[in-house]
Amino acid sequence: MKQHYREAQTYKLIGICMEVHPNLGPGLLEVIYKDALEIEFRNNISFEREKEYSIEYKGRILPHKSYADCIINEDIVLEVKAVKEFSNEHIAQILNYIKLSNSEVGLLVNFQTKSLQHKRYVL
Repeated sequence: MKQHYREAQTYKLIGICMEVHPNLGPGLLEVIYKDALEIEFRNNISFEREKEYSIEYKGRILPHKSYADCIINEDIVLEVKAVKEFSNEHIAQILNYIKLSNSEVGLLVNFQTKSLQHKRYVL
């Protein structure tokens, strides 16, 4: 069951990303793709861009924050990249954002490739 958690919503998000990708193409900055996604989301999806999270260490809140690219419907993490390929660092980042947000699902998307690259993560 957990494997299918929020599957329909993440497929909808992938579809929106696939709408943005051919319109802009690869080669732009990550923030440009986020701007375009925000336009698409405003039409029909609840989202929060650059969601801020505090980090606790040994009972103390650290002075620097962490920021997830987008939180969709309050429980799906969307991390946008414009890189040659996903790295272990990107995977670690999405997994950390899933934990910080108390979510169970994350979607990592890459707009830099010829075809949209995406990977869904479920904890």
